Amino acid sequence: MSNNLPKVAWIGLGIMGSPMSENLIKAGYDVTGFTLEQDKLDRLAAAGGTVAASIAEAVRDADVVVTMVPASPQVEAIAYGADGILENAKSGALLVDMSSITPQTSVDLAKAAKDKGIRVLDAPVSGGEAGAIEAVLSIMVGGEQADFDEAKPLLDALGKTIVLCGPHGSGQTVKAANQLIVAVNIQACAEAVVFLEKSGVDLKAALDVLNGGLAGSTVLTRKKDNFLNRDFKPGFRIDLHHKDMGIVTDAARNVGAALPVGATVAQLVASLRAQGDGGLDHSALLRAVERLSGDQPK
Repeated sequence: MSNNLPKVAWIGLGIMGSPMSENLIKAGYDVTGFTLEQDKLDRLAAAGGTVAASIAEAVRDADVVVTMVPASPQVEAIAYGADGILENAKSGALLVDMSSITPQTSVDLAKAAKDKGIRVLDAPVSGGEAGAIEAVLSIMVGGEQADFDEAKPLLDALGKTIVLCGPHGSGQTVKAANQLIVAVNIQACAEAVVFLEKSGVDLKAALDVLNGGLAGSTVLTRKKDNFLNRDFKPGFRIDLHHKDMGIVTDAARNVGAALPVGATVAQLVASLRAQGDGGLDHSALLRAVERLSGDQPK
C-alpha cells in the first residue's frame, strides 16, 4: 500500500488488539503484526495486514509501534532484551503502549526508550471489546504533547474520546481510576440485581427504568444483558480486572489516597477469581453476590 500514513507494527492481537488493528487497516494504515497465537495472525492476514515471525521483524521498518498486551510483565518482555522492541525499532520511531500497566512501568519504559531515540506514549483504553470493535474507545494518554499530536490521527481511528492527561504514566493513572469506578459500579449493579430478583420484581423492567435515571450508567447499558442472561462470555476478564485493582490499590497507597470501597471490591474480585471464575467477564461479580446471598450462581 503506497500512502503517506506511518507504517505501523502491532504487537499483541487479543480480544482488544485484533479488532483495533483491523480498524487501523480499514483506515488505510499498513499494519504488520506479531502475536503468540497463530489463529490471531491468520485473522490479521485475512483482514489485510502483514504477519511477522518475530517482534524484531514486525518493528524493523515501523514508524509507529503499537503494543496491546495483558500486563506489566508482558510489556517488559516485548520491550526489553535483544529480541525486543527497543533493540530493533528504528531511532525516531514512536512507541504507543495501549496495555493497562502500572504507571511506574510506563515511566521506566519511556526513560529506557529515550536512550534509543524512541519516543513513548502510554495510551491505555476503556470501552472493552465492544468499544474496540466499534472504534469508540476512550483513550487516556501520558507523554509529550508533540508525540501526542503526531499519534492523534492514528488514535482517532481507534477511539472517540482521546485525551492527553499529563506526563509519562498519567494515562495509566487515569486508567487505574477508570477501573476503580467500573468495578465499584458493576458491584453495585450486581447487588441490585440479586436484591431485585429475590424480591420477585421483573428484572428486565427494573433495569430499564433504573438505567433511565440517576442510577443509569455506561456500565449498566453495556452489562444489562450479561446480568439478565447470566452471559459471562468475557469482554473483559475478571483475571485482568483483578490485576487492575492491584494496580489502583497499590498506586493509591503510594500517593496516600484512601480507597475504602475500592479495596473492598478488589477483595470481592480476588475472591471471585479464587473460586475459579477468573476467565469470566467482570459482570460475573454477580456470581459472588449470589454466593454471599446463599444462592448457587445461576
